[in-house]
Amino acid sequence: MPLHLIPDQKLIAATHNPGKAVEISAMLEGRYKVITAGSLGLPEPPETEVSFIGNAILKARHAAMSAGMVALADDSGLSIEALDGDPGIYSARWAGPYKDFDRAMEVIEHKMRIARETESKTSLNAWFTCALAVAWPEGHAAVFEGRVDGEIVFPKRGDKGFGYDPIFRPNGYDVTFAEMDPETKDKISHRHLAFEQLRAALF
Repeated sequence: MPLHLIPDQKLIAATHNPGKAVEISAMLEGRYKVITAGSLGLPEPPETEVSFIGNAILKARHAAMSAGMVALADDSGLSIEALDGDPGIYSARWAGPYKDFDRAMEVIEHKMRIARETESKTSLNAWFTCALAVAWPEGHAAVFEGRVDGEIVFPKRGDKGFGYDPIFRPNGYDVTFAEMDPETKDKISHRHLAFEQLRAALF
C-alpha cells in the first residue's frame, strides 16, 4: 500500500521530551499536529535492537499500536572508528541517567587515549547517525537514515550544541557542531538528512 502523511493529521512523537516534539514539528514544516507519547501516558519500550534503524522502528511501532495513531520516532548517536563504532546505539546511555554528556565526553577521551596507546588506533574518524521511523497502527512502517561524517576533536569546543556536539567537527568545516550557528548545523546534520528523505517520500 502507498504510505503517506495527510496534512494537519495528528502524529505521535515517540518521546517523553516535549522539546523534541517541537523540534520534530519544525522539521515537518508545521504541517502536522505533533503530540508526545509522554503526554498520552504511553510507556517507553526497552530499546532491545542492535541498530539505530531497529530501535527507531521499535519505538515508532510501539507508540503507533498503543495509541492507534501514526507515530514517528528517531534513534541517533555518535560512532567512533577508534572505538570500533562505540558509543553508537549506546550514546545516550554513556551519558548516564542524568544525561551528563560532559562526563561521557571525558570517557570517550580516556578510551581513545587507551586505544591509541595499547592498540595503536590513531584514527579520529567519527560519524553521527539518525534513523527516523514512521509507523502506522496497521503495522506498516517507513524508515530513513541520515549520516554525517567528521572527526573527533579534544579539548571540546563550543557551547551552542548539545550532547556530543562539542567534540565533533564535520568534514569540510573548521568548527565543531557546538561552534556552529544552529541554522548552519541544521542544514547539514544527520537529523536534517533523515527528515529530508522523509519529506521527499511521504509529503
